[in-house]
Amino acid sequence: MTKEPTATVRTVYSMEQVKRARVAVATVFAVHGAVTGSFATRVPWIQDHAGVSAGQLGLALAFPAIGASIAMPLAGRISHRFGARTALRGLLALWTLALILPALAPNLLTLCAVLFVYGATAGMSDVAMNALGVEVENRLDKSIMSGLHGMWSVGALIGSAAGTVAAHVGADARLHHTLAALVLTVLGLLACRGVLDLRSEPDEEPPPRFTLPPKSALIIGAVGFCAVFAEGASLDWSAVYLRDILGSSDGVAAASTTAFALTMAVARLAGDRIVDRFGAVRTVRTGGVLATLGGLLVVFSPSPAAAMGGFGLLGLGVAVVVPLAFAAAGRSGPNPSQAIAGVATITYTSSLIAPSAIGALAETTSLVVSFGVVTALAFGLVVGAGVLRAGDRKVTGSGSGSGSTLGGAAAKSPAGS
Repeated sequence: MTKEPTATVRTVYSMEQVKRARVAVATVFAVHGAVTGSFATRVPWIQDHAGVSAGQLGLALAFPAIGASIAMPLAGRISHRFGARTALRGLLALWTLALILPALAPNLLTLCAVLFVYGATAGMSDVAMNALGVEVENRLDKSIMSGLHGMWSVGALIGSAAGTVAAHVGADARLHHTLAALVLTVLGLLACRGVLDLRSEPDEEPPPRFTLPPKSALIIGAVGFCAVFAEGASLDWSAVYLRDILGSSDGVAAASTTAFALTMAVARLAGDRIVDRFGAVRTVRTGGVLATLGGLLVVFSPSPAAAMGGFGLLGLGVAVVVPLAFAAAGRSGPNPSQAIAGVATITYTSSLIAPSAIGALAETTSLVVSFGVVTALAFGLVVGAGVLRAGDRKVTGSGSGSGSTLGGAAAKSPAGS
């Protein structure tokens, strides 16, 4: 029988327990994604309710990334203090319940404030669940991070589908988000019961409240930056590109965005088998080639159909990069949570600046030139793939006895079968 962990006892998990933990963490990822999808579909309602202009809304929508970037370093300290399971349970509940707040904001000031809180809870729960995902991957000794992020995409699609229905029937977003938050909170709490309850060693120093990311995280994060920039640019600007540059209809333009999102979700769900067979470095390098070819196809596209194919290749090429960046960060040094938080901060920053950077560059040059920059960043994946070697189990050979992801010293207990 497995003992409950205490301050001096490190739990040993059977392989069956670790497999159940994988399902639990995957559910957590889906719940996390569903919150994002639920929020995104009701942004027009929230804008009208708060009475803000398009420019003011753009300002407010920067605050989730600001809140996440500031708060994410705290996740490791919270996990160290309370243990991984309790920390994830609390942080995920805060995130799901934070969905209620934006629809209540009556003006710009309160909207910015609640979106800061919304982003902070998103970022901290993001770090906690990725740290546990890396730990489960280590103990299973096979790639699962791509699939976990694929489940996040599935959750986001489900949340956005429900939000689309709610918007179509004219439901008040305050009611919609309250009901969604309650359902997702219950699902999240139930899922957290099955995750690994990792705890720090008694003599382990807690991670600092705020600190600069380690050098390894900066290097790994640079690769993640390239992928997330290409992802954010494609999601936000692919429809505009097809309509304004290639003269497609609004329906075809919108379909390109949906196709890109679906391509990424499918690629992430299937990515783990590819990573297990070829390793993280070869997978990302090949993905970089595909993304570069996709970018070139977009830039030199003679027709909307060809451009849609280019965006599809971009999505396929960058899909597994961020999951593998988190995995590499989790194995890159003695403080995995700190490294994961560093990579997450960089990728959040990339997602924040990508849409506005593309727009600014398009304003001064053209949208074609903007996607030339995206193509160059995609090629950066080919050049920089080697820095993900820390996350490549084909090289490191990490198995069930790999380190804990709580934010300090390595865990000493293997996942016994």
